[in-house]
Amino acid sequence: MSQAAPEKRWIFPKWLNSLRPLLGVGLLAGPVYLVVLATFGLSAKTINTGYAPIQPVPYSHALHVGQLGMDCRYCHNTVETASHAAIPPTETCMNCHNHIRTQSEKLAPVRNSHATGRPIPWVKVHDLPDYVYFNHGAHVRAGGSCVSCHGRVDKMDVVQTVSPLNMSWCLACHENPDPHIRPRDKVTQLDWVADDPVALGRELRDQYNVNPRVDCWTCHR
Repeated sequence: MSQAAPEKRWIFPKWLNSLRPLLGVGLLAGPVYLVVLATFGLSAKTINTGYAPIQPVPYSHALHVGQLGMDCRYCHNTVETASHAAIPPTETCMNCHNHIRTQSEKLAPVRNSHATGRPIPWVKVHDLPDYVYFNHGAHVRAGGSCVSCHGRVDKMDVVQTVSPLNMSWCLACHENPDPHIRPRDKVTQLDWVADDPVALGRELRDQYNVNPRVDCWTCHR
């Protein structure tokens, strides 16, 4: 009497077979993904140090702020009240350049923008990830100077990032803010230095009621 063939038992469910094509795609796409991730993850734009993109108009902060003494808030007029520092509209540029250097070739994109109503495509330099919440107004009202994050832009012909703007860098300031707090009327005076920044900052922190938080919710909402 012949014996019946033993019943086959599957270790894994049969539906896993449908995943084999996906596994092949993953093996091929994985290395490509890692190369792209490393390329963008280690770029100057991502790590936020030394990133200095070419702008459509060669605007020099060293000239306008350093030599002519323009206040940061003339162009970035929301920095004290809003979460973002506004990029100036073309009309702000034309307030002066309707009368100054009206035929300069360097200013042709500005005149074209003013004539057509299309904004100048400025390239953002300090660009935090979308998952990070940062409020310019709150920091300025707390006595945080532009120079603490952006460096001496009054000496830059081409603006570049000078601070890493990463999580550990932000936390270091939140845990010890005293050296970075200055009188509110000195926030945009980039060359101003206190005789004793720590002592002054400690005094102003109590006066301005500055108590930086270090919990996750503060920046990741």
